[in-house]
Amino acid sequence: WALRRPGCRETMGEDWKKPLGPDSSHRRMPLVTLVRTFGGFKMSTPEARQDRLLATLDPLALGKSSLPSPPQSDMYYMQEEVWGDQEPLSKIPFKILSGHDHVVSSCHFCVDDTKLLSGSYDCTVKLWNAFNGAVEREFEHGPEAPVVECSVSADSRRVIAASYDKTVRAWDLETGKMLWKISHDNFIVSCKLSPDGKYVVSGLDVDRGICITDMENVTTVAHVKDHHQRSLTACCFDPDSQKVASVSLDRTIKIWDVTSQATLLTIPKAHANAISNCCFTFSGHFLCTCSWDKSLKIWNVHTGEFRNSGACVTLMKGHEGSVSSCFFARDSSFLISGGFDKTVAIWDITEGYRKLALKGHKDWVMDVAISSNKKWILSASKDRTMRIWNIEEIDEIPLVIKQKKARGLKVQQEKKETYLKLW
Repeated sequence: WALRRPGCRETMGEDWKKPLGPDSSHRRMPLVTLVRTFGGFKMSTPEARQDRLLATLDPLALGKSSLPSPPQSDMYYMQEEVWGDQEPLSKIPFKILSGHDHVVSSCHFCVDDTKLLSGSYDCTVKLWNAFNGAVEREFEHGPEAPVVECSVSADSRRVIAASYDKTVRAWDLETGKMLWKISHDNFIVSCKLSPDGKYVVSGLDVDRGICITDMENVTTVAHVKDHHQRSLTACCFDPDSQKVASVSLDRTIKIWDVTSQATLLTIPKAHANAISNCCFTFSGHFLCTCSWDKSLKIWNVHTGEFRNSGACVTLMKGHEGSVSSCFFARDSSFLISGGFDKTVAIWDITEGYRKLALKGHKDWVMDVAISSNKKWILSASKDRTMRIWNIEEIDEIPLVIKQKKARGLKVQQEKKETYLKLW
């Protein structure tokens, strides 16, 4: 497919031009990429945003801003109110961030929620101002092929990105200077920085493995081949930076220990279809996985048990299509997920139901993130935009109140029916 960034090779180098054959597995495009890029939904095209209503106030302010005020010199402040195609009773204020020329594949909050990081199929990694939605920096010496994933360290000092040019690059976030670049023999389908900033884990396509790299001296700590039976789709570190979770097209979850360099846990047939992504709670005790089978599941990483009763059972009913991404709030009070149905779902973990579905993206939601103060949600989409949503007053929204009341009545009815059956 054609890339818009000047200097990018339209066919991603010579390997992409060669015909595929029985012996050309090292030259093929990853299956995960084909599904993500050329799947069931048609790529959206730029069109007039008829859903914007002009207003004099920042749509995210809600009368009081939870973010610090931008500098006086910063004159570009979003002066519009955008409701998208939200349901009448579920209006959530949000900003549309436009600046990429292709699919936005990855997004993060960083620098105490004042900055946003994004990676795109337009071969760029960008840093954004969270106050006004302006692009502040495009990291130098960027990839020559689509960026599949980017990641930022917990202290917001380092940024990494994996690309379909088979490289992982690292930058200094403050200066934008590239620190190093490493190349792999395989396509890289996922990359994450450990929370302590010491390691990088890369998920590799052809050898179905993971590679752990020392961030400081750029040496390989471990390279585990044939970790899964089919290609990986995602991998991530636990909060202690000691364990790596990986998921795959083979529907299996694996937990690997950095110190012992051994697999601690394997959960086969975890989903009914390929597992697309995973994330740990900030305690590290639980792992959420999302799948092309339209469901999310929460697992105890110590026992490998699926919490299949009570609160978590309803997480299997929330998206109308494959679920592409998931992310826990810092205190695990709620979980969000993005799907190919173009929505972002907000899940109440305590009560176990979908609190709200955020609508408005014109194509697949590729990635999601939550600010550390739990007041903002960030979503990246195949429609070439990101959206930052203000959920600070979500419990005061009529539709959320209505659903909560309806759920309370349902629970009471179920208790009553159980009581009658006992008697």
